[in-house]
Amino acid sequence: MNQKTQRLSIIRKIIRSEFISSQEELINRLEECGVSITQSTLSRDLKFMHVAKVPHKEKGYIYVLPNNTRNDISVSSNITDNITSIAFSGNLCIIQTKHGFACATASSIDNKGISEIIGTVAGDNTIMCVLREDFDMESLMSQLHMLFPSIRSL
Repeated sequence: MNQKTQRLSIIRKIIRSEFISSQEELINRLEECGVSITQSTLSRDLKFMHVAKVPHKEKGYIYVLPNNTRNDISVSSNITDNITSIAFSGNLCIIQTKHGFACATASSIDNKGISEIIGTVAGDNTIMCVLREDFDMESLMSQLHMLFPSIRSL
């Protein structure tokens, strides 16, 4: 196994097993595992691996891998509290958030794997969700409600 492949494997293992909230914290953990890495190399590795940061109740934001299935990661109420509206047009769902929360919200939606949503595109405060042609509104709202419990009150 080459050095990069080994390093990426260790990064994945750390992110899957711990709540890591910063590159500095991850660099320290990597050094404990015998991997010396610069911040710029780590940043490129995280981008290559499509690692995202999502809100977490205790740690603020934590790194997660795409389609992370860890059951112990719960979406912070910060996200739900910052969703301001949901609107539909054809097979599009537009979710508005307060400034700066769209990416974290979209990442949570993507990682949940909501069956009615084909994909998301996020900006600063707007998420466009492309829905399946024959999507079921009740099923979609039920799945969104499971991810964001206070969403029904919007």
